[in-house]
Amino acid sequence: MKRLVLSLFILVFVLSPNIFLSQQEAQEKTQEEAQEEIQEKPKPWQWSLDDIKSKVERIRAGKDLTPEKWPGDARVAVALSFDFDAETNALRDEEESPGLLSQGEYAARTAIPRILNLLDKYRIPATFFIPAVTAQLHPDSIAAIVEKGRHEIGMHGWIHERNSLLEEEVERELMKKSYDALQEITGKAPVGIRTPSWDFSLNTLKLIKELNLLYDSSLMADDRPYEILENGLPTGIVELPVEWMLDDYPYFGFSRYSSIRPHISPDDVYEIWKAEFEKAYQEGTVFILTMHPKYIGHRSRIMMLEKLIQHMLSFKNVLFATHESIARFAKRNIEE
Repeated sequence: MKRLVLSLFILVFVLSPNIFLSQQEAQEKTQEEAQEEIQEKPKPWQWSLDDIKSKVERIRAGKDLTPEKWPGDARVAVALSFDFDAETNALRDEEESPGLLSQGEYAARTAIPRILNLLDKYRIPATFFIPAVTAQLHPDSIAAIVEKGRHEIGMHGWIHERNSLLEEEVERELMKKSYDALQEITGKAPVGIRTPSWDFSLNTLKLIKELNLLYDSSLMADDRPYEILENGLPTGIVELPVEWMLDDYPYFGFSRYSSIRPHISPDDVYEIWKAEFEKAYQEGTVFILTMHPKYIGHRSRIMMLEKLIQHMLSFKNVLFATHESIARFAKRNIEE
């Protein structure tokens, strides 16, 4: 027995350098292949003009869909939207801190009722973009939104995933699951999408067309509604564009362990949004505002939003509408 153990020990000792050498060679070979692949791949400054055009023209802005007049001879269309993320941002990042999750709970427990009360006060419709996981965690909140009868619920991912990090099949599966879940929970199939974090992958448009959605609200090529082009060809999909300046997160977002901190007062944000609305009114286009219940729903900020609503209502011929209503009216310009 001792001889057998000794023999095995000697065998391992003799062979182990070769084993280690083999592993090292394989690792070095893999690194060399990766380096060669990196070197072979052209750098951006080596791209031809055709290469550049093929990249930038995949998804582009097409026809301006702003109507000559909005319904009721309105001068401007105002679309207030709320991305009801709740706990999904933390869950997506595998964060289980009760502190972070409580911030999401605030959105459902406190902010949604406060927002709905404000919208009721002025009888204003709005669109709520909701991840399917949020809808499943907070069915009472969804019921309260639907019960009003004037608000729209749109798609906003499964768990606020980042689309650009997903394989096409995974993105397809999550988008279909989200569509089905919202239809089951709300009783109505969603017609529009705002991708989580406005993250639009190279496959997102294909999947939007597969679901036969009416519109997207994730891109930034204009202030006005437009038709999305794919490789230069019209798609029939209406884009209701967004902008970080017209989003409450850059102003009010907070992350304890990063540099993301509120740096501007609600009054300052009011002045920015007020000016954006007034120019939209002057141009006769749209004013699309993106907000998050867990940020805008706090007391000082909801007061600022009410002040903005009062200011917009002081103008004649202002149409407040859901994204769906605006997209349906704008799409007439495609079909004409």
